[in-house]
Amino acid sequence: MTKQKFVGEYQINASRKMLFPYLSTATGLCQWFADDVNINNIDKTLIFILDGEERIAVIDSIKSNRYVKFRFLNENEKPKENDTLEFRLEINELTQSVFVRVEEFTETDDLDESYQIWDNLLSQLKEIIGAWI
Repeated sequence: MTKQKFVGEYQINASRKMLFPYLSTATGLCQWFADDVNINNIDKTLIFILDGEERIAVIDSIKSNRYVKFRFLNENEKPKENDTLEFRLEINELTQSVFVRVEEFTETDDLDESYQIWDNLLSQLKEIIGAWI
């Protein structure tokens, strides 16, 4: 199955400074995104538990309060091509609204399914931080 690029933007009524820890830390991610997230302190990898399966990732790039990009690894702990997850915090210059932009490569043939999954996940995040619009 080939991977497709998913891009979704979600308005959240919160500051980038408040949102960023929920997108970039193990503690924040396990509250809304994954069943659990652990950090391997030896090699600084993150172990995501998603639907009972482990996925190992490294932080590929990060800029505080702006974006974080995770690159998932294969069984040999080598980076997989086109297996990334990126969260960007963007501000609409006109309205000053904050948006979470999600970019990932998905194996699903139906991008509508990805939109439904991310809609649900970001709704959980909004509920946790009390940012319903």
